[in-house]
Amino acid sequence: MESPEKVVAVIMVGGPTKGTRFRPLSFNTPKPLFPLAGQPMVHHPMSACKRIPNLAQIYLIGFHEEREFALYVSSISNELKLPVRYLKEDKPHGSAGGLYYFRDIIMEDNPSHIFLLNCDVCCSFPLPAMLEAHKRYGGMGTMLVIKVSAESACQFGELVADQATNELLHYTEKPETFVSDLINCGVYVFTPEIFTVIESVTFNREDRANLRRVSSFEALQSATRALPTDFVRLDQDILSPLAGKKKLYTYQTLDFWEQIKTPGMSLKCSGLYLAQFRFTSPHLLASGDGKKNATIVGDVYIHPSAKVHPTAKIGPNVSVSANVRLGAGSRLINCIILDDVEIKENAVVINSIVGWKSLVGKWSRAQADGNYNAKLGITILGEAVTVEDEVVVTNSIVLPNKTLNVSVQDEIIL
Repeated sequence: MESPEKVVAVIMVGGPTKGTRFRPLSFNTPKPLFPLAGQPMVHHPMSACKRIPNLAQIYLIGFHEEREFALYVSSISNELKLPVRYLKEDKPHGSAGGLYYFRDIIMEDNPSHIFLLNCDVCCSFPLPAMLEAHKRYGGMGTMLVIKVSAESACQFGELVADQATNELLHYTEKPETFVSDLINCGVYVFTPEIFTVIESVTFNREDRANLRRVSSFEALQSATRALPTDFVRLDQDILSPLAGKKKLYTYQTLDFWEQIKTPGMSLKCSGLYLAQFRFTSPHLLASGDGKKNATIVGDVYIHPSAKVHPTAKIGPNVSVSANVRLGAGSRLINCIILDDVEIKENAVVINSIVGWKSLVGKWSRAQADGNYNAKLGITILGEAVTVEDEVVVTNSIVLPNKTLNVSVQDEIIL
């Protein structure tokens, strides 16, 4: 009897230079490990990979220090009962280049299909359905796509697909003029043929580089300096040239999708994942009616080690991490509370992220208007920030280790 075809999954986790827009939350925790709905960001695509039939292995590729991932990788391997490996790049190679750099390791299990996911997208990851569609199309790769508003499409890779066959006909990254309201979600499945294609891009570049050495005209045109030969971008270098060649196809999701570039978006995505837990992991959602335990409204995650006063009221869209203490009469709405935070009696937290080991004093408020896209649309307290009693922090970002004894509004406190 033939053994079933194996599948492997690769999740791109980026590196220290990538999380700059995620400050001050990425100062001491790699962005992929930042908790959304009580689980590290990278956990959501990984648990989705678990549903792929015949999945042999998950690889995380990035250039964070290995020690930052070691503990997480060993615990998640046990939890998912699947081998998970972190592969550290010596330098950024681009999304396709990183895949190619580790091709020998990725092909060890001789997989028939390779999933490629970006860690900073938030969606329901319909991977088994996508794999089925990919096999029907018979191409080299299939990408997850979604329809968005015409105004926001230009921030992403826009594409045109054949309405009957779903073939990718045209692909352009962040175009200056409107091309289409279909965008690339950053989730792909490929056959191993992808490695041959990346290799040809690399070779073509080396040839051009050799030509350039002899061409004085090229020397004059030094503005057209080439990218390093081993830096290959999936979108510009692979998807655009292969569009319309019956190699690439699209699979449209009708579910939610967001890109997690900023802390504001992480709060929105935490809410999307909490709502998804109703269907996938209802056991992770808290409940309570305010008698023996706190009053819970809507979707709320509370870590088992948190100590919550029964008169507290929590939700909707609240995630409470490990060893948090919530005092009597405290009120939490639309927020992420990170490890070891204390929120004292009658304090209110709305549209905010409260960093590790921070303290919000009695009758104090951390609040914002909740515009996820605005720079100060949510309030962020960095690590170990103290908000003293009766102080109100509105639409502000407070860097780590600060103490606030007066109220602030629309400020970045360095």
